[in-house]
Amino acid sequence: MAGLTALLLAGRRPGVDALAASRGETLKVLIPVAGEPMVARVVATLLVTPEIGPVRVMTQDMAAIAAVLPDDPRLGFLQSGAGIALSVSAALKSGEAPFPLFVTTADHALLRPETIAEFLAAAQGADVAVGVVERAIVERRFPQTRRTWLRFRKGDWTGANLFYFASPAALPVIESWASIEQDRKKGWKLIAKFGLGLLLRAATRTITLHDAVARAGRKLGANVRMVGLSDPLAAVDVDKVSDLELAEAVLEGRA
Repeated sequence: MAGLTALLLAGRRPGVDALAASRGETLKVLIPVAGEPMVARVVATLLVTPEIGPVRVMTQDMAAIAAVLPDDPRLGFLQSGAGIALSVSAALKSGEAPFPLFVTTADHALLRPETIAEFLAAAQGADVAVGVVERAIVERRFPQTRRTWLRFRKGDWTGANLFYFASPAALPVIESWASIEQDRKKGWKLIAKFGLGLLLRAATRTITLHDAVARAGRKLGANVRMVGLSDPLAAVDVDKVSDLELAEAVLEGRA
């Protein structure tokens, strides 16, 4: 896995970002978390992760983000296009972000090298892998946290914003993701694309998340694997004020 390319998603959605505005920033990823811009925190983590080689930051705002990042030969930038999934697909097809590719987000302020290593080790052999954390693991560390839960048989899960794309077999999966990107936190919408039977099993919680996603992937000709992670911090991305406060409390040893 040495030398794996990492793609860091640092783009912005249309309109004013409420969290950024509340902190006097134009871009959410520039908000300081315990004194350091969150995008800089994630880049620093990627650069010290042994499994990671080149790091590519995908954004519409290259100059503003480059200004807070180190001058490192492994670091480069890609222009973000219309939508996350289509931008990732285009980067893979062009070779600017080659297979195999690890993808995460610039608001993942608590991401640790150990978590990346755990995820990548479990992803081996899959065409696509997606990191998730089980509810009990999150709530054991953060009993008051509020997250979006995907409810399935044998557990409720939340996303960890960690992705692995091994080969071109991943492209149809990414393109399906593009078609429901605006509803990315509603897992049932993706599952619904693969038939009423699978949707009903998900809705009645008679299938696990891992099995549901694997079956959906097979219909696209890909081995898609959900990777359950042991680190509750993997579930904390900074989307709102409470997330920011929680991240700072963790980094400052208060939570």
